[in-house]
Amino acid sequence: MLEDYLPILIILIFSVLLAGGLLGISNLLGPKRYSKNKLTPYECGVPPVGDARERFSVKYYLVAALFILFDVESVFLFAWAVVFKRLGVLAFVEIIAFFIVILGGYFYVLKKGALEWE
Repeated sequence: MLEDYLPILIILIFSVLLAGGLLGISNLLGPKRYSKNKLTPYECGVPPVGDARERFSVKYYLVAALFILFDVESVFLFAWAVVFKRLGVLAFVEIIAFFIVILGGYFYVLKKGALEWE
């Protein structure tokens, strides 16, 4: 059984050694010219201002929860749809239960007002 995984282990070791070697070589041979401008964090072209610990609105987290909710739903729904014919009726019942749980999260976010834009 170990022989089946030996090629994967060899590729994994080779890729880690190659990546480490290339990073090491670029670190040794690359130019090192530091400046104040180079060492500042880059924020999408906007100069960084303010405190890193500023407070965010609760709506930000509700929208993030909604994104995760639909992201997880789409990942599981796609995987389920690929093997739907082989799984049978039990899988259909399970996906309906999954949709009920997802709808519970959706209605929670809807009740909290995440979809009401100001």
